[in-house]
Amino acid sequence: MLNFSFHNPTKIHFGEDQIHFVANEIPADAKVLVVYGGGSIKSNGVYEQVVNALTDHTWFEFSGIEPNPSYQTLMKAQELIQKNDIDYLLAVGGGSVVDGAKFIAAAALYEGDDPWDILAKQIPVKSALPIGAILTLPATGSESNGNSVVTRDGNKLPFSSSLVKPQFAILDPKVTLSLSDRQISNGVVDAFVHVMEQYLTYNVNGKVQDRFAEGLLQTLIEEGPKALNPDTKEHLDIRANIMWSATMALNGLIGAGVPQDWSTHMIGHELTGGFGIDHARTLSIILPAVMKVKRHEKHEKLVQFAERVWHLTDDNDEAKIDKAIALTEDFFTRMNVPTRLSDVDITEEKIDGIIEKLAQHGMVELGEHQDITLEVSREILTLAL
Repeated sequence: MLNFSFHNPTKIHFGEDQIHFVANEIPADAKVLVVYGGGSIKSNGVYEQVVNALTDHTWFEFSGIEPNPSYQTLMKAQELIQKNDIDYLLAVGGGSVVDGAKFIAAAALYEGDDPWDILAKQIPVKSALPIGAILTLPATGSESNGNSVVTRDGNKLPFSSSLVKPQFAILDPKVTLSLSDRQISNGVVDAFVHVMEQYLTYNVNGKVQDRFAEGLLQTLIEEGPKALNPDTKEHLDIRANIMWSATMALNGLIGAGVPQDWSTHMIGHELTGGFGIDHARTLSIILPAVMKVKRHEKHEKLVQFAERVWHLTDDNDEAKIDKAIALTEDFFTRMNVPTRLSDVDITEEKIDGIIEKLAQHGMVELGEHQDITLEVSREILTLAL
C-alpha cells in the first residue's frame, strides 16, 4: 500500500427529510447565496424545504447552472456576490451544480486577472467562500470532495482544492425519486466508473481499499437496474444504496494509498466538450476500450475484478478478462447508456480533432503509469468506434 494522508471534513446528513439541518449548519449571520440549476427543485419540493430551512438567514439565489457548468454562467454569480457581500454558498442540485458552486467560491476570492486560470493554468486556489450542499442527483461525489469541472468554449477542464470541499452535505434519497431514467442511468454509471478509475490499476496490496471498491461496484451493479425497473424504481432503499455508493465512490476513501488511472475521464471530457455528450455516457464508451487496450498492464487487477465482482472462476485468466469486459459492457447496456462512439454518431474522422484537444490540454501522459500517450489514446478511441 502507498503512503497517504486522508482527511474528509464534510459532515453528512443522510436520510429522509434532512434538509432542515441546513439551518444549524450555516452560521446565523452568514449572507447566503443559494445556487441551483434549471428549476426542477421548485417542482419536487426541495426549494420549499430550503426556503423553510433558511427562514432566519439572509439569503439570495442564483439559478441556471447547466450540466457541465459553463464558465460564462458561473461568472455571472460574481456580481451578486459582490453586490450583496455574500460569504456562504449553498449548492442545491447534482454534481454540476456543486461543481459550479466550487468554481464560484474560488473565483469570488481569486486575486489574479482571470479566474479561468484556476483551470487553464492550474493556478492553486488560495482562498474560497465556504460551501454547503444539498444533493439531488447522486453521481459525482462532488458533495464531499474538492474536485470540480468547468466548461468554456468547448474546453472541459478540471481543478481540485481542499478549500472548496463542502463543509456539509444533505443526502436525502427521497428527492431522487423525481429523477428521469436518463439521470438515474448517468448517475449510476458515473459512480461505477469513479470506482474503476481508482481500482483497476495495479496491485499494491491495498486490501481494504480493494474490498471497499468491489463492494461498491457490486452494489451499483445490483441496484442500478432496479432503479430503472418500473416495479422497483420507487423503492427508497434502492435509491439510498445508490446515493451512498456514489458518495463513497469519490470521497477519497477508496483512493487513499492506491494508484489511480483517470484516463477514461480525461478522454471522456473531450467528448463532452467537443460534442456535448453526457459525461457518464462518455465514460461508458471509453472505459471498455481502455480495459481492452491496457489489459496487459492491468492484467492482475482485471482478473481480480473478474473473480470478485463478476464471480468468474472457471476459465483461464484471459477468458475471465474477456468475460469481465463483456459483462461490464452488458451492465452499461442494461443501464441504457452507449458503449461505442458510433452509438453517439461520432465517426473515425472525428478522432483527429479529439486527439488535438487532448494535446492542447496537456493530456499526453495519462493513466496510472503515465503511459497513455496521444497514440495510445488514438488506439483507445479507434477501438471504441
